[in-house]
Amino acid sequence: MSPAVAVDRLLRQLAIERGLSAHTVAAYRRDLAGYVAVLEARGVTDASAIVRADVAAFRSALADRGLAASSVARHLSAVKALHRWLVDERVASEDVTRDERPPKLPQRLPKGISVSQMQRLLETPSGDDPAGLRDRALLELLYATGARISEVLGLDVDDLASEHGLVRVTGKGAKQRLVPVGSFAREAVEAWLVRGRPALAAKGRGGPALLLGARGGRLSRQAAWEIIQRVADEAGVEHVSPHTFRHSFATHLLEGGADVRVVQELLGHASVATTQIYTHVTADTLRDMYTTAHPRAR
Repeated sequence: MSPAVAVDRLLRQLAIERGLSAHTVAAYRRDLAGYVAVLEARGVTDASAIVRADVAAFRSALADRGLAASSVARHLSAVKALHRWLVDERVASEDVTRDERPPKLPQRLPKGISVSQMQRLLETPSGDDPAGLRDRALLELLYATGARISEVLGLDVDDLASEHGLVRVTGKGAKQRLVPVGSFAREAVEAWLVRGRPALAAKGRGGPALLLGARGGRLSRQAAWEIIQRVADEAGVEHVSPHTFRHSFATHLLEGGADVRVVQELLGHASVATTQIYTHVTADTLRDMYTTAHPRAR
């Protein structure tokens, strides 16, 4: 079996058996394409014949490209997944990446924005036309739920349980979770459903999608990104991305006294360790407040 064929079979398994999204599978494909290219350049035509020196050559190629440590770690993670699959499928007798360690990543604290900045963002879309109503519903949902942009765009009308103030979010690995939605977001979504969505739905085949684009289909990631950038520019808030809403959601909840395990559940994190990075952010905020306010802090 050639390395290229092995990659195709791994990706098929990831998509079908593990239920990974098309976006994630495409990312794996891009990262592994570089590995296959290095193997072919070294004359490796059989996946069972890959040796540690081939993996080292790929790692060296990544270093030569000057990639950030996070990018190198992501590429190596894909390669390790491939070799675990080769062993599981008995194509290879050993995992030649077993001793490979990813580069040490600098700790990057997530970047959120203040409550007042978020309020400015959410109040910026003021139009009563379908696009304005949709934009307001999009932003309110992102902040109210802390969901990933892909999760919000994947929402269907039937995922709403307005009478209970909940929304059903489908996350990574097709795992579903129920997330409360506050009154501001509920009102924005209701206005969109009643006064905005019907007009756009009539232009195309929106189907069950909650948020629609200009042609009536499900709102795309690119369109959502452009909406967020435009609103951020109008509001005068810098460095805003779709993930800013998720980071701010978690930080503001913890600053308001929410338990970290509750925030973990709301974010859909498999491990509380992933959520705990936000506790560092709130600790920094408390330290700054202490330094500013305490008469003997300096």
